[in-house]
Amino acid sequence: MEWSIQQIARLTGTTSRTLRHYDDIALLPPSRIGANGYRYYDERALTRLQRILLLRELGLGLPTIAEVLAGQTDDAAALRVHAAVLREERERLERRIRSVETTLVTMERKEPLMAEAMFDGFDHTRYEEEVVERWGAEAYAASDRWYRSLDEQGRAALAAEQQALQEGFAAALARGDAPDEGPVQQLAARQYAMVRTGWGGTAPSREAFTGLGEMYVADERFARHYGGVEGAAFVRDAMRVWAEANLAD
Repeated sequence: MEWSIQQIARLTGTTSRTLRHYDDIALLPPSRIGANGYRYYDERALTRLQRILLLRELGLGLPTIAEVLAGQTDDAAALRVHAAVLREERERLERRIRSVETTLVTMERKEPLMAEAMFDGFDHTRYEEEVVERWGAEAYAASDRWYRSLDEQGRAALAAEQQALQEGFAAALARGDAPDEGPVQQLAARQYAMVRTGWGGTAPSREAFTGLGEMYVADERFARHYGGVEGAAFVRDAMRVWAEANLAD
């Protein structure tokens, strides 16, 4: 099947001009150009466009999106990661909706407001207990200071790197790569860099980094980011190999 540029514009809520621009910069070439000069798109092009639009919602610029798509050619693996991210976002938004509705009902009944209920779904610190228990209060405090210092662009860049790593690990697992292979180890190195940045510049030890990988597998909330337990175990193994080769005891 294929769709015309006008049909795609109508279905996606974008414009023909935008789609032509995507073609001009080689981000989304049409599947073919008809004798009438119209652009037509097949199913693979539609899948690529869906990924582009999802990445745009994360705040990524077009050059960055092009880099992500060039590095991740397994559309199915990438979309599984997108779906997991969207499900988590849906859960967070549903919690926010419930908290707002609770506030409205409480106000209408002239009852005392409950702060815990009002801000459910708004806090990025929901993993505080786990972080403090595993790595100490200072590790959490440094991470919290760093996150609060980010502006909107910085948080978008963080989300983009998280997404790119999730897609990269998923694609490597789908290809049958081993955790100790070069491309996978490059992802593990990026994972370490992201964790280090997120910890306020504090370099995680080998034990801390491998322990984080174990937590990805043990906690389903984290495992979802990597497509489930199998994906999380693959990431854990890659992190362990990288840590043993690059970090001191």
